[in-house]
Amino acid sequence: MRVLVVTAVPVERDAVTRAFGGASESVALPGAELHRCGAFDVLAGGAGPAAAAAATAFALASAPRSPGAAGTSGAPVSGPYGLVVSAGIGGAFTPLTPLGSLVVASDIVAADLGADTPDGFLPVTALGFGRDRFAPPPALVREVAAAAGAAAGPVLTVSTVTGTAERAAGLLAAHPGALAEAMEGFGVAEAAARTDVPVLELRAVSNAVGPRDRDAWRIGDALAALTDAFGKSAPVLEGWNRHDDRHRS
Repeated sequence: MRVLVVTAVPVERDAVTRAFGGASESVALPGAELHRCGAFDVLAGGAGPAAAAAATAFALASAPRSPGAAGTSGAPVSGPYGLVVSAGIGGAFTPLTPLGSLVVASDIVAADLGADTPDGFLPVTALGFGRDRFAPPPALVREVAAAAGAAAGPVLTVSTVTGTAERAAGLLAAHPGALAEAMEGFGVAEAAARTDVPVLELRAVSNAVGPRDRDAWRIGDALAALTDAFGKSAPVLEGWNRHDDRHRS
């Protein structure tokens, strides 16, 4: 089976495909285009959790079903994919994760999905429905982190990028140990879960979470780090998705 990699924008997609030499076959989908590199299909699905979920779900549903393929619960997998990876650049709660470093999500957390109340923010789970996090396979997180030289910890999905120190402090207070924030991981994870395919999130740090200072961002360095991360972790990702039994460990 194959690995589906979903980024937000084409520049992130291209950073991933460069890890495979830059040569790819384009596969047209309505409203999107997959770049196929060996065992990896790389898709720029759009910014934000809604676009990411829609693009991921469409790619999973559009691919032909692999006869006999089974997912984490033993149910048939929709399409040939054994793993979905949300990838790109993101902000980090420095100094735990400095600019240019890499983060693998131990938990993919919807940090602003819920309700604002006089007593503070309530996650959607506290309202009695939905879910606010997904946990990628721990063994896969460990293996990719070791291969890529990445830190492992919670990555927050937000619909609005943090722009103040107050908001950054609030997120850390609500989610102690969070290493980074981005905008797509939870959406990708929601779509992957609907087809019972394991998910992973891999981020390269371009900026610090907090007051917006575009002059301090290191987008080029982060994209280079993303390319390097996929070059180093590709054997782990490709090997993992061939062994469904390992998804349970």
